[in-house]
Formats: sequence, structure tokens, C-alpha cells
Amino acid sequence: MNRQDLQNMAQREQQRQQAFRCRLLCCASTPCLSSGATAVSEALGAAIKEHQLDAEVALVGTGCMGPCSRGPMVTLQVQGEPDTVYENVTPEAARQIVEQHVREGRPVQEKIMPSDLPFFIKQTKIVLSNSGLIDPERLEEYVARGGYVALGHALREMTPEQVCAELAHSGLRGRGGAGYPTGLKWDLVRKAPGDKKYVIANGDEGDPGAYMDRTLMESDPHKVLEGMAIAGFAVGAEQGYIYVRGEYPVAAKRLERAIRAAERRGLLGSRILDSNFNFRIDVRIGAGAFVCGEETALMASIMGRRGQPVPRPPYPAQSGLWGKPTLINNVETYGSVAPIILNGAKWFAGIGTEKSKGTKIFALAGKVSTTGLIEVPMGITLREIVYDIGGGIPDGGEFKAAQTGGPSGGCIPAQYLDTPVDYESLRTLGSIMGSGGLIVMDDKSCMVDVAKFFMEFCMDESCGKCVPCRVGTVEMYRLLEHITDGSATPQDLTTLEELCTMVRETSLCGLGQSAPNPVTSTLRYFRDEYEAHILKRHCAAGVCDLDQMPILALAGDHPAHGRHPGSGVNGDTSEPATVQQ
Repeated sequence: MNRQDLQNMAQREQQRQQAFRCRLLCCASTPCLSSGATAVSEALGAAIKEHQLDAEVALVGTGCMGPCSRGPMVTLQVQGEPDTVYENVTPEAARQIVEQHVREGRPVQEKIMPSDLPFFIKQTKIVLSNSGLIDPERLEEYVARGGYVALGHALREMTPEQVCAELAHSGLRGRGGAGYPTGLKWDLVRKAPGDKKYVIANGDEGDPGAYMDRTLMESDPHKVLEGMAIAGFAVGAEQGYIYVRGEYPVAAKRLERAIRAAERRGLLGSRILDSNFNFRIDVRIGAGAFVCGEETALMASIMGRRGQPVPRPPYPAQSGLWGKPTLINNVETYGSVAPIILNGAKWFAGIGTEKSKGTKIFALAGKVSTTGLIEVPMGITLREIVYDIGGGIPDGGEFKAAQTGGPSGGCIPAQYLDTPVDYESLRTLGSIMGSGGLIVMDDKSCMVDVAKFFMEFCMDESCGKCVPCRVGTVEMYRLLEHITDGSATPQDLTTLEELCTMVRETSLCGLGQSAPNPVTSTLRYFRDEYEAHILKRHCAAGVCDLDQMPILALAGDHPAHGRHPGSGVNGDTSEPATVQQ
């Protein structure tokens, strides 16, 4: 296939779509599938067949449409008319949409999403520009919206050095959490000596409440593949791997199908677009270990070894897979590449802030009226996300905090609602951007309990290789348990803070180094809640049961203090049986 063939494919697909009077787009991403989208799609298909509308109505299973809490979602596109978006669609409502709206032109008013819903107003769709609008399993639909044109442009009009420079000038930073300049990383791999190089897309998304990467891989897999192919050309690699979390079967299936379709059309494999560039992509499925999101553990897993981190340097750019130079980026980062190559670095750099360019995808979850997946310009305020896009706190609740960055991040309190959401601002507040999880909490949330939840996650997910993380997370979790059950003393709070410093400064990899963040950030902004739990046995949110211990705990002379089996904090230095080895 050459560029003319690509253009012809796009034209044929556009003509095919125009032959239908209307298109019924039914969301087939995981959130909608879990709420009954399969039955809705089947009901739509049955009604179309029953009324003999096959020739004029196209039923399309798409990726995520955005407001996941309102699914299953269906969009009706009629030529010459504005789109109609239906929410919370049932199989019965699906039949009604076909019989009443498609056939008679009368919308089903009670299921239409409110036109004044602010969810989409402040979003800027770049990476998610196709999400919810195309069938992710049809290559032709991606091509019809400009897919693989950027790859052809890079192969024919640019040198590898120019591609790296374009990414550098765009200001794109890694969307996996660290925010490392993408163009600089690509150029380091390009310049690294080696007869063989590799490209990896990190899709091992494990933060609680986060599903940005999963949605992109499910909704627009070819955008990730195209970005990886451009990366392979830029750094001199002929082999790529997408590492997909084991709990993402839909994403893995769609990626596999997309890869095979691209190979059949000469968009992956040998002599791509009739050039001398060869690039193959394979999918690797993880087994659910959170630590494999760390790049050295991820590479070990790809190579068939146990997924554990190793010290750096050397960095992957010098010695990665099988000792060869390796480029690793998050899948969202690759999703930004083709738009930058197509529209130019200046266009992308014009979005966002001075140091944080472009857009960022967030999984908006928690106590907010409309949860779902959003893509917003860097620099938007937290208030705009929570109140303008998310619709505010439901049931008249009061915003208390937002957790960004998952277990590696921190909690941002209400007084910083007007803080710009970018790498530098969040770091100043003691949190991080992370991969994009954003959990909103209201006044019914106990911040000590929140810290305990994330610490339990880090404790369970520790690979056990280094002692600070393996033992330190267990001891921090136990201290948080004591605080939430009323058995802690003031000394326990001091010990907890000391442990946070020790684990952060001595752990081997990013999991342990960032594990204390939820504790340190909640201590920074909600220390009064910790002290109320310990000194007054009072949980303002009413979440923790603190009535089980005698009042003498207030004096620091607790009968249970120091008698927890296996606790290295309180005198027994033996490791507890639950510690991972």
C-alpha cells in the first residue's frame, strides 16, 4: 500500500458511510459493556432488522463516549441534523429509539442527554478525537478520519532527527506520570549505539479509579499503533511491544485485531507504505502486578522474567530489552504523536501552559455528579474539572479533596480548587499528575481512611524485592489501622511520619518511593483529622469506628500499644507472615 492507496481507502469508507441515512453509535467500551451495552446493541440490531432498515441505518459499536456514569450510551447521527445522544439506554428504550426516532423522526425525549450538560464544553479532544465516533475494529473508519497520514508524512517528508525535533518543539511530556520530555527521550534512543532497538507502549495501568489507557486502547487502537510506528522510524527500531494489563481483555483483543488489519494493508510489518521501513508490533499481556508499570519491571516481564525493578542507571535508552536501547512511553503519549506530526509542533505547543503543553486525559471518578473520561487542556483548574465538567458534588455535598496520581499521588484540599492542573502546580501541592486518575471526595470522606486505602494497595502490590517497601508499607498500614480503630497513641503518629521519610528515601523503585505520598499529603492538609482520631477518638466523617478502646488511650497509655504480633515498629523486629517475600 502507498499513500494513494491510503487516500482511496479513506474515500471509499466516506462514501460507504454517506450511503446510510443515519448511523446508530452504541458505546462498546468496558464501562458501558458492564452496564448492559451488549443487550442494548442486540436490541438495536433486532429492531433495525425487524423494520427492514438495514440498507439505510448503520449500527456501529464504538469506543467510549465520555460520561461513563450515564451509560449505556447511544448516539443517533442523521445526515443534515445535529447528533442526538441518549443516556442510560435499556433494551426497551433501544427498540423505541429505532421505532420512534429512526422511523418517525420523533426523539425519545426521556432518554436524551440534557443539551445543557456542561460535561463536554471545556474539553479539547486530541487523543480522544475519534473515541465514540468510530468502530475501533474497522481500520477503514480510522483511515477515513485521517489515520496513518502522519506516518506516511514522516516516512516520506521527514528524517528521524526531524521527527524527534518536532516532538521536542511541541513540548509533549510523558503522560505516564513522570512528565519527561518526549522528544528528548526519543532523541536519546535515536543516538544510542546499537544494532537493534525496541519500542514499548506501557499499557499496564493499575491506579485505582484510572482507566485512561484502557479506554484509548479499546476506543482507538490504531492511533496508538501509528504513534508507535512513527516512534520506531524516529529511533531506528523495527520491533515494538504493547504491554497490556491482564485485566484489560477487551483492549488486548482490539489491539490484536488492529495489528493484524494494519499488517494486511501494509501499514505495519515489512516495507510500510512502500518505504524501506519495517516495523512489527506484538502484544504482551501482564499478570496484574502493579509494579510492572515501572519500566524496568515491565521490561523484565516482557522478557519472560519475574516482574521486579532493577536499579538505574543504565537507563532503558542505553540498555533495555535484552540489553538493547529501548524507548518506553505511555500509550497516551503515543496517542499524541500523530496529531503533532499532522498539525505541527507550534499548534500543539499553543495548547496548555508554558511548561505543560497540550491536553491530558483524566478518569474523573468519585463524588461528582457526572463521572467519566475527559480530555482537557493543561492548566485548566481543578474547580473547572469538578464543577464545570463534572457537574459538582451530588446531593448538595461539599467538596473536600481530590486525589490525583493514584497511590503515587496526593490529596488536594478545597482551598486549592483554583490551582491549575499541570505538572509543576500539582508537584508544589505535594501531589503529581500521574497517569490521570482523579478521584473526588466529599465531606463524608475520612482522609485517614483514604490514606489507609491507598497504603493497603501499595502494601499488597509491593514486589517484595527491597526491604523498605516490603516491610515499610506493611508497618505504615498497621499504624493507619491503629489510628482508624482507636488504638493509636501520639507516638504512633511520629513513627508514621518517620516511616514515610524512610520508605520514600530508601526504596528501590517508584512504587516504594511514592507510596508515602497519600499519607504525607493528608497529614499536610488534614492533620487535624489524624489528631482527632488519636486524641479524641473522633472521626468527623463518621467512617471509622473508634468506640472500641478505653478512654485512657488519650493519655498515651494504651493497653494494646506495643502488643501487635510481628510489629517491627513496637519492639518485635520479626517480619509478619503477611509480608511478601
